[in-house]
Amino acid sequence: RHLVFPLLEFLQERQLYPDEQILKAKIELLNKTNMVDYAMDIHKSLYRTDDVPQDMVDRRVEVVARLKALEDAAAPLVTFLQNPNAVQELRADKQYNLQMLNDRYQIGPDQIEALYQYAKFQFECGNYSGAADYLYQYRALCTNSERSLSALWGKLAAEILMQNWDIALEELNRLKEIIDSKSFSSPLNQVQSRIWLMHWSLFIFFNHDNGRTQIIDLFNQDKYLNAIQTSAPHLLRYLATAFIVNKRRRPQFKEFIKVIQQDQCSYKDPITEFLACVYVNYEFDGAQKKMKECEEVILNDPFLGKRVEEGNFSTVPLKDEFLENARLFIFETYCRIHQRIDMGVLFEKLNLNYEEGERWIVNLIRNSKLDAKIDSKTGTVIMEPNRPNV
Repeated sequence: RHLVFPLLEFLQERQLYPDEQILKAKIELLNKTNMVDYAMDIHKSLYRTDDVPQDMVDRRVEVVARLKALEDAAAPLVTFLQNPNAVQELRADKQYNLQMLNDRYQIGPDQIEALYQYAKFQFECGNYSGAADYLYQYRALCTNSERSLSALWGKLAAEILMQNWDIALEELNRLKEIIDSKSFSSPLNQVQSRIWLMHWSLFIFFNHDNGRTQIIDLFNQDKYLNAIQTSAPHLLRYLATAFIVNKRRRPQFKEFIKVIQQDQCSYKDPITEFLACVYVNYEFDGAQKKMKECEEVILNDPFLGKRVEEGNFSTVPLKDEFLENARLFIFETYCRIHQRIDMGVLFEKLNLNYEEGERWIVNLIRNSKLDAKIDSKTGTVIMEPNRPNV
């Protein structure tokens, strides 16, 4: 639920819906959490008043009382964990720790359970930093594998919401290991958990420096790709984008095109359709139209449309990279099936004016191993036939 807030923030920034609708959606979402002060602030902003409904006031009193009760229940363990000398007594052996805590500090299962409840409540209140710390400490003491897994999901969500991308990636990999283990619960639960993991991972992969490679590593694994194809085909958009902006993944890319081809009936959007136009149907006019639609999709997608402020300007780096590589894909494929190419026709397909296009092709030929030359008199690019390697 909390991960929906960044999505609503994005929609609000892009002004894709009336502000009033977004604020109402935020209040509706906040009513299912313990972030009562935030809900009150939004209510005041939405209705331009300093008054808030009585049920919000009552809810705040209830939340504060519950937080105090949980704080008191977890206090002995929290005090212990805040003492560096005491914490040094803990070992890797959980059974030893439980016995030692019980014997020396009168801390038993009830206090450990209280720490979990307290951490969860802190998360619901929007204190993600406190929740992450307590969940980490809880997992070091917890012997119930189901509870430990739940705490790891909570820790992952908290790190994502704090935008700690490196730590979030570590937690994601930890969670993946558990989900993929043979001892994990039923196969159905395993598939559902993989789907949740992939959805949450989008926050990390499109913000982490190495994310575009990592998303291919995760989503393109057979078990994960099967889960996408059967239950979450909309995730193909993000895998397709990663393949387009990632120049090194060609062997896997060919296999992925087959997946796009197979799944055209169950899911398509401009990004997957662009790949189908270029690599399945060799339909270059269609690819040109799709490129324009892809630009719109990227700008309005909360994961792909991340904006970067540079002075007074705001840019969407992924959009520029996508369009550059998309042109390259069209050009390479077009060159494979034509020996002499009219540059005017080609630039039209690449959405470039003549001057831009000529500069683009000169740079491309210079920087790549493309066997091609430009004939300026006729305004054509001539592909050199591949010579056999004697």
